[in-house]
Amino acid sequence: MFLFNNHKTDGMRPPRVLVIGFALTILIGAVLLTLPVASNSGASLRFLDALYTATSAVCVTGLVVLDTATQFTVFGQIVILILIQIGGLGFMTMSTLIALLIGKRILLRERLIMKEAMNQFSSAGIVRLSRNVLLTTLILESLGTAVLAARFARDYPLGKSLYLGLFHAVSAFCNAGFDIMGRLTGQFSSFTKYVADPVVSLTVCGLIITGGLGFPVIQEIIHYRRDRRLSLHAVLVLRTTLFLVLGGAILIFLFETGNPATFGGLGWGGRSLAAIFQSVTPRTAGFNTLGISSMRVGSVFFMILLMFIGASPSSTGGGIKTTTFGVLMATIIATISGHEETNLMKRRLPRDLILKAVTIFALAMTLVITVTLLMTFTEKAGFIDLLFEVTSAFGTVGLSTGITPNMTDVGRIFIIITMFVGRLGPLTIALALNNRASKRNVEYITDHVMIG
Repeated sequence: MFLFNNHKTDGMRPPRVLVIGFALTILIGAVLLTLPVASNSGASLRFLDALYTATSAVCVTGLVVLDTATQFTVFGQIVILILIQIGGLGFMTMSTLIALLIGKRILLRERLIMKEAMNQFSSAGIVRLSRNVLLTTLILESLGTAVLAARFARDYPLGKSLYLGLFHAVSAFCNAGFDIMGRLTGQFSSFTKYVADPVVSLTVCGLIITGGLGFPVIQEIIHYRRDRRLSLHAVLVLRTTLFLVLGGAILIFLFETGNPATFGGLGWGGRSLAAIFQSVTPRTAGFNTLGISSMRVGSVFFMILLMFIGASPSSTGGGIKTTTFGVLMATIIATISGHEETNLMKRRLPRDLILKAVTIFALAMTLVITVTLLMTFTEKAGFIDLLFEVTSAFGTVGLSTGITPNMTDVGRIFIIITMFVGRLGPLTIALALNNRASKRNVEYITDHVMIG
C-alpha cells in the first residue's frame, strides 16, 4: 500500500494520512463501480451514484440510492464487498496485512498511524493486534457464513446460498448493512422476509454486536480465562452495549405493539425477535426486518438516539461511540451529585478524557443539526425523515425511512460528506484539517462565567 515506506507521507500527521487513505479508497471504488461490467444494465453508472455507493461501502454505512442486487452484477457486488471489508477493518489494517505478506518492515511511523487508526493508547503490540484482528475477523465471518448459508439453503440453491451467506456475514460483521436480497424478496427489502426467523435474525444480530464491540474488547473476552480480568474500557463497552440493546428492544416492543403495519401478523416470538433486531441494527448495522417508514414516530426517534451513539471504539461501526456516551453520563451524574471529579466503576477519569468526550459530542451534534437544516432546503421530505437520514449517515448505520433514492444531487453530496466524517470521527477530521501541530505552552489567568 502507498503508506508503507513512502517518503511523501513523512510530513503528514496520522489523522491526515487516515483521511487521505480513506478518500483514495473511496475514489478507486467509485471508479470501479462506474465500469459497465459492474452494472446489470451494461451502461456506466453515473459517477455521483457510484461515489455515493463507494462512500457508503468504505464507511460501512449501507445507505444506497440504488438496490445493490438489481443494479450491480456479481463483479460490482464483489467490489462493494471488498470495499466493505477494507472499510470495516480499516485500510491501515489491510495495509499491514499486505506489507507483512510481501515482507515489508512495519516502521515506527506506520505503527503510529495504525495506533491512531485503531484508537489505541500506545503503539506497543499494534502489529500483533492487527494480526489478531485479521484472524478474528476471518473466523467470525466464516462462522457467520456457514450458519447463514445453511439457513438460506432451505430457500435457494447451494451456490446461491453460499454467496448470500458470505456477503451478508461480511456486511453484518463490518456493520455495513448492504444486502443483496433485492432480486429475491423485492428491492430495498433487506431481511423483512425473515422477520420471525430466529436463525437469520440472531446470527445477524450476533455478528453486528460482535463487530461493534471493538477488536480490543473482543481480544480481552477471548483471553479472559487466561487473564481473569477485563479493563475498565471493556467493562464500560459491554455494560453500555447490553443496556442499549435491552433497553432499546423493550422500548421498540412497547412502541410498536398495536401497530398493524409492523407487528401485524406476528406472534409474541416474532415481535420479540423484531424488537431485538431493530434495537441492535441502529448500532451502525443498517439491516432491517421491519419497514422503517411504517414504524411509529416514537420508535423512529428512539432509533435516532441509538444511531447517534453508535458502536464502540476500534470497531467496525460509527457514531459518537458507547464509551463517549458512558463518560458523558458519568460526568453528568458526578456534576448533579456535587462531585468535583468523575468516577466510573471506582476509577477516576482524567480531565482530558472528559474534554475529548464533550468535544466529540459537540462536534457530532453540530454536524447532524447543520446538515439536517441544510437538507430542509434541498429535499422534499419531513424533518424527522431528514434527521433520521442524516443521523444514519453520521452513525454509519444505513437505515432509511425510504427517502434515499429520491434525494437531490446536493442532498446526496451532503450525505456523502456526513458518512465520511462519521466513519473517521469528527475529531479526527478536525485534527486532520488543523495545520497547527504544536501545542502552545501558554497558561492564562483563571476567570469565571455564569453557567446554567
